[in-house]
Amino acid sequence: MTRAEMLAWAYLSRVVEPPCAELAALVQSDGPVEAAARIRSGAVGQALRKRSEARRDIDCGAADLDILARLGGRLVVPGEDEWPDAAFTAPVNADPDKREWLAPLALWAVGPVQLADVTWRSCAIVGTRASTGYGDRVTADIATGLVERDMAVVSGAAYGIDGAAHRAVLASDGVTVAVLAGGIDVPYPSGHSALLNRIATQGLVVSEYPPGLRPARHRFLTRNRIVAALGAATVVVEAGLRSGAASTAAWAEALNRPVCAVPGPVTSSSSNGCHALIRAGATLVTRAQEVVELAGRIGEYADEAPRPTSVLDGLTEREALVFEALPGRGARSVEQLAVAAGLPPVQVLGPLATLELAGLVTRSDGRWKLARPVGR
Repeated sequence: MTRAEMLAWAYLSRVVEPPCAELAALVQSDGPVEAAARIRSGAVGQALRKRSEARRDIDCGAADLDILARLGGRLVVPGEDEWPDAAFTAPVNADPDKREWLAPLALWAVGPVQLADVTWRSCAIVGTRASTGYGDRVTADIATGLVERDMAVVSGAAYGIDGAAHRAVLASDGVTVAVLAGGIDVPYPSGHSALLNRIATQGLVVSEYPPGLRPARHRFLTRNRIVAALGAATVVVEAGLRSGAASTAAWAEALNRPVCAVPGPVTSSSSNGCHALIRAGATLVTRAQEVVELAGRIGEYADEAPRPTSVLDGLTEREALVFEALPGRGARSVEQLAVAAGLPPVQVLGPLATLELAGLVTRSDGRWKLARPVGR
């Protein structure tokens, strides 16, 4: 990319509040340098001229690129190897009634990880800022499990679930991507400055907003579409009924990506949004393996969750009937067991012999009793 192209991309990144379909179409047809020149001169359509009018005379491109260089970052644009084409391409079978997808014009990035190298196997984890201890634990377990299965984790670096996901990945030496709602030189929230520095050192921090731009409510909502696009699936751990996490899930659904939700206590307002997503069709998940089954390679299936076992699990139906006929205390004769089990006496003897060999029952004076207490 030439210096002129970099300056043009930097100018275009600021001149219109993203996303902007008209600007994207202009860049697609004329290229960044010519598109920037046309916007400066006002030689564009009425819709784009109106949207760019307030900022078209503001050109901070050189200064923005200097800030980017000091941070050790780079500008990632369409056509370059690092641009995640597959992640940012709208599905051809998208529902026209759903929200329209628009890819970011360009991304300001800081970190050693190449964006295109992680989006082919990644998952977005999002949730409420007011997370509970339960939510933090589940988030850490899922994030750590995804790292163990070579998946990158994408989130928004906010307090609560986002932060828990990023920290768990970093602690596991995995790859995590933080998508910001402001300039990459503006750590937000400020309490996560150290966390963002660690992500920029070990993973990747990206934003479609130029340096110096402060986060705003509408930018968080706009940012959510990128979080959803960079994940092969989106997992919502805890969320209220109206939340940014629900917005991210809606974008994932619009992009035909799997939406997963973790159930919580029905009495917890922090899980109301998750329960609503599950009722609306989101996949209920409780562990990383179940997420990988949805977002991983073809043929990757979750193993069976461990289940409590009992010495009674291997009994046949008749053996179980005879065993259940034995009293908790005391002993019974074969005839009494036959009546209690509803079987002919001759059909009780075989199961009793098997149960005796298994050490479950004992015989004394022609009567049978439990050998030891057994959970039924």
